[in-house]
Amino acid sequence: MSTKLGLTSFGGPIAHLGYFRDEYVKRRKWLDEKSYADLVALCQFLPGPASSQIGISIGMMRGGLLGGIASWCGFTLPSALALMIFAYVLNNYDVGNAGWLHGLMIVAVAVVAQAVWGMARTLAPDRTRGTIAILTAIITLLWSSAYGQLILIAVAGLFGRFFLAKSEIPETPQLGISISRRAAVVAWSLFFGLLIGLPLLRQVVHSHFLAVFDSFFRVGSLVFGGGHVVLPLLQSEVVPTGWLTDSQFLAGYGAAQAVPGPLFTFSAYLGTVMNGWLGGFIALIAMFLPSFLLVTGSLPFWDVIRRRPNFQSILKGINAAVVGILLAALYNPVWTSAVHTPLDFCLAIAAFGLLMLWKLPPWVVVLFSAAWGALISLNI
Repeated sequence: MSTKLGLTSFGGPIAHLGYFRDEYVKRRKWLDEKSYADLVALCQFLPGPASSQIGISIGMMRGGLLGGIASWCGFTLPSALALMIFAYVLNNYDVGNAGWLHGLMIVAVAVVAQAVWGMARTLAPDRTRGTIAILTAIITLLWSSAYGQLILIAVAGLFGRFFLAKSEIPETPQLGISISRRAAVVAWSLFFGLLIGLPLLRQVVHSHFLAVFDSFFRVGSLVFGGGHVVLPLLQSEVVPTGWLTDSQFLAGYGAAQAVPGPLFTFSAYLGTVMNGWLGGFIALIAMFLPSFLLVTGSLPFWDVIRRRPNFQSILKGINAAVVGILLAALYNPVWTSAVHTPLDFCLAIAAFGLLMLWKLPPWVVVLFSAAWGALISLNI
């Protein structure tokens, strides 16, 4: 299942939340809307790629640690392998103006709009929480900062604690996490041990592969906001060191826009350019290992904390803020980067109708939008 999402989840991390919700909440009912929203809230707090962390979390709910690994592999490897191939044979291929790629960017508008609509009905159903969502969206658009989003989420949580606590809160089901607290503590210890120890070890052991692993692990550990936020951090690690040229970096970034899945798989391209297949896998694992350790260390405690009455009030405010953040992302960057002409808007509303009214699977709508975009580019 995660492999299908890995092959069809175009549009970036915000769109991925819509794909996950449609597949795991609406179609398969592996978790309820509130539990999914709570996972989104947790992963918004953690550094790293939020969509990948949500996929790992759902995999762990279904199959423990091995389920999390399987979910990560299915969602991540398709785009990672595609970018490794790009690194070999399409390093200088310009996909920036491809019509089918533009169609994929437009379908993300419909996917995100569907996610915002569905989550707003559940998580911001009344005037108070709807206002939180709208204010969060406005502030997010006017104050574009990953740390700003964290502050807004924290403020919304405090508001929920003191002003949403008196309303009746429904019973919250368990997430079904089979990971023990002892394993969680081990995961946290490994995370901080590697984050602190790798730079020190790098000064003693002069190994190129160790240096690469340290650089990518550190970026994966410290980036908040995910997605495109990671690009300047990666660029500062690989270009000034002479591992890649600016042109190689930008060529890979263009290729990364053409594949589904998380943008963090860009690391596989960078590693492959530097050191072949082995380098690609080392960079990929180093980039995502922090997320895996953070999720493993957080879920057992999160499942207990989120079911406490006071914290459920906090989550009501947080979840309303998450809806606002998604609403802001629907405009920028999703809408602003995709819809430029009346034909673009026509495709966006057509895709939205196919998802909302005709209930077509997202992958079908993705193919439809890619074909439409290709035809538009050919002036057909």
